[in-house]
Amino acid sequence: MVALSPTGYIVVSILVGLSFGIFLQKARFCFVSAFRDFIAFKDTRVLKGVLAGVFVLTIFWSAQATFGFFRGFWTPAWGLGSFIGGVVFGIGMTYAGGCASGTLYRAGQGYVQFWIVLAFMFVGYILFAFAFPVFEVHYFGRLNPFAGTTLYLQFPWSPAVTGLLAALVGLVAYAYMVGRTSLPRTPEEGPPTGTPVSAGVTHAPAFLTQIVEGLRLTVDGTVTHLRGWRADERPLKKRLRDPWDARTAGIGMAVVAAIWFWVHGHWAITGAEAQWAGWMLNQAGVDVAGVRYWGSILFIDGAITITVDMLMIAALMAGSFLAAYGSGDFRIRTPRRNRLPNYVVGGLLMGVGSRLAAGCNIANLFSGVALLSVHSFLAGFGIIVGVYVMTHWMYREVGCAI
Repeated sequence: MVALSPTGYIVVSILVGLSFGIFLQKARFCFVSAFRDFIAFKDTRVLKGVLAGVFVLTIFWSAQATFGFFRGFWTPAWGLGSFIGGVVFGIGMTYAGGCASGTLYRAGQGYVQFWIVLAFMFVGYILFAFAFPVFEVHYFGRLNPFAGTTLYLQFPWSPAVTGLLAALVGLVAYAYMVGRTSLPRTPEEGPPTGTPVSAGVTHAPAFLTQIVEGLRLTVDGTVTHLRGWRADERPLKKRLRDPWDARTAGIGMAVVAAIWFWVHGHWAITGAEAQWAGWMLNQAGVDVAGVRYWGSILFIDGAITITVDMLMIAALMAGSFLAAYGSGDFRIRTPRRNRLPNYVVGGLLMGVGSRLAAGCNIANLFSGVALLSVHSFLAGFGIIVGVYVMTHWMYREVGCAI
């Protein structure tokens, strides 16, 4: 575990936030795009980046936990409430058209509609904070009765071994899904065009054949991606200006998140935004320290001040702006009026849902899954269910691929 001076923490939080913002903007990295586009069109461009980032982050964070280079696990209390909060947040972000991190980078890129989403997320945080005593008793107390834990602490061996096993399980599951969609359903159909079945696995059980074929395709795709990156003859300036591959951004964010894990803790977005909401109210003269959610939970001992994680997400927006401006992507984009209800209602649901789920997709799906938090598995599943339901509702006239 590292100890820095107050100035050192400020510098690191700004650099980490700038890095996150650049990666998010350059890859157009948004969890709504990742799941909605896969459900609606079977488009895996961003989803591959999410999976690559979580895979690398699981290995990094488990190794850091083994050697003590971290600030602590992400282990909120869990239960049915974790899942319900995730569903609410998933519905909200799909309706709004952007997740918590996607809202920040698009706001920095000049999208006025995502400033509206962000504003109503803040309204959601404020409403939740004042209603927290009721939620604490009737929601969290009853629906999340189990103490928070992580699978890293459930086994007698080191977290590094658990993390490696979890990454391998995730890889095999992904390979199974890839192989299942690439192989013929019956022997009479023959192999799909351009997708030869690996030699020696045609007489194996179907699921083993699918896993082996999926692993082959995953390796081939990774090698092709790396070769394409190395063989790119464009000038470096043009390569930096053009959009980046989501897999590159996902891995890059995993590396930056590992640094943040070492210095501060797990990467999260909406908790710091809720702190910003409290700080702004405090600046406006509201007795925020007297509101339990801010005075004793989000801030320490009622000290309503700017924290390093608040600085980090402010720097994230700045990083997005710098990346967009440097690439020529920044411009003020005004929303269509008929879409305003999406941004208002979606933002409110995201603000409240992120508090019910104790975090957004960054805290639960990107960070929490890599930390093998039981709460995050439930909340993450809820987010995916929420996206699935809302995507089918929004695309009800044309239908979805899945």
